[in-house]
Amino acid sequence: MKLPPLKSLPVFEAVARLNSFSLAAEELAVSQSAVSHQIKQLETYLGEKLFWRSGRTLALTDEGRQYLDGVGSALLQIERVSEQLLGHEESRLRLSVFSSFAVRWLAPRLPDLQRLHPQLELSLEMSSENPVLSDRVADCFITIKPSSAAFSYELLYKERLFPVCSQDYWQRIRRELALDEVDGDAVSLTPEQIAQFPLLSTHSIYDKEGGDWEAWYHEAGLKLPASSRLLHSSHMLLSLEAARFSQGIALTNDYMMSTKKDAGDFVRLPCHSIMTGDKFYFAWKTSRRREKGIQILRRWLVDEAIQSGLRNKNEDN
Repeated sequence: MKLPPLKSLPVFEAVARLNSFSLAAEELAVSQSAVSHQIKQLETYLGEKLFWRSGRTLALTDEGRQYLDGVGSALLQIERVSEQLLGHEESRLRLSVFSSFAVRWLAPRLPDLQRLHPQLELSLEMSSENPVLSDRVADCFITIKPSSAAFSYELLYKERLFPVCSQDYWQRIRRELALDEVDGDAVSLTPEQIAQFPLLSTHSIYDKEGGDWEAWYHEAGLKLPASSRLLHSSHMLLSLEAARFSQGIALTNDYMMSTKKDAGDFVRLPCHSIMTGDKFYFAWKTSRRREKGIQILRRWLVDEAIQSGLRNKNEDN
């Protein structure tokens, strides 16, 4: 077995992760010249440049990024196998997750995870976009793009959008549309009635202004009325907060409405919903499938998704 200089591998990983020779030296408690020596030794062995250096700018080369993917994963595996043999029960995991899913659905449930599995130490890496599936980013992920053959996926949720507003705004809608005389269970709203009120739109869902409401009207066989008053936000969290403060009607999804407080603050309007086509998965590298922490988190997430109504018990991917 021909191996590279093994002492240089943790040094390379630290420099690449911190994007700094000096920060890596500080973390590893060695001199900066020692770090430089280890990187040079590794580059000489490989016959490839791993970093581009220009003044104070440092960046991985294409070869460096490729090497980091393999080395980072291998070092993590060595650390975890060693902990198992040493009898350490604690499992430390980094979970990369969309910020809205983390704030509205996951965070309120974390106390239960800690109570049921105190040996699991979970660190959240929040992202506004679909995460890159790599050990450099996290140990496991919640993603809408099951694109890597090296990963396994467990379905959590198929996204649908439906209109909501605040309790106060719902009373205003009932007054203005003369619905006060109608029994609550018999009330239904048409798309034409919805268009009479400000529509809170989220750009990130369909990557265009008003795209969410255009899709909602298209589902009903209609076009978004030109007279509609659209109030744009970059993120669903912002649109929902605007709705909470009675600024209009927002399109939201099930996981944003999954707590008792939200059920009390908002009214789901009696009209149709749409499926966006996005599916939320828990993803983990298949080569790490036997890691106890990953399987504990997988089973807990699926159970919570079923109990909260995001996923049917017998639903598959």
